[in-house]
Amino acid sequence: QVQPVESGGTLVQAGGSLRLSCVASGITFRIYATAWYRQAPGKQRELVAADSSDGSTYYPDSMKGRFTISRDNAKNTVYLQMDSLKPEDTAVYYCNIRGHGNDYWGKGTLVTVSS
Repeated sequence: QVQPVESGGTLVQAGGSLRLSCVASGITFRIYATAWYRQAPGKQRELVAADSSDGSTYYPDSMKGRFTISRDNAKNTVYLQMDSLKPEDTAVYYCNIRGHGNDYWGKGTLVTVSS
């Protein structure tokens, strides 16, 4: 059973930066697409950023400019760099690893942005 594990969530002040990490062991990481989602209290889960196995990235318009997804295949890790954080970025951030008939989700890491 593959279980991605997120880390890096914490309390941060508005305007600050944070980098989240997600490690997925037991798979050939480089052939999988990855993504970060988030879910704020009382809201639906939404896509923050996605990265395909060929390295191309996608950001919804609402996420462009402050979030950057990257990966290190040698470490089976995907990252989410978050800059100029705002209180509305407060959410649980989830890692998703998918492809080849598989869809793996982490349990999430909480990011709280104080004003």
